Amino acid sequence: MSDSIYKIIEVVGSSPESWEKAAQNAIARVSESLSDLRIAEVCKMDMHLHEGKIQYYRVKMKISFKYHGHE
Repeated sequence: MSDSIYKIIEVVGSSPESWEKAAQNAIARVSESLSDLRIAEVCKMDMHLHEGKIQYYRVKMKISFKYHGHE
């Protein structure tokens, strides 16, 4: 196995439907600008409330991707 370096970023995804959809939204958006995504770790889940009702679900995630540098 060759030496590899991975960078980790932290993102927050949201959805009015579910935590799963919030995570999918975050990964979909990140994959638009980064490639070679490797691991997504859910760090925190919460909900935004309005007048006692769930307005949207939020997922805070750490996402790693392979760092290629200047090859």
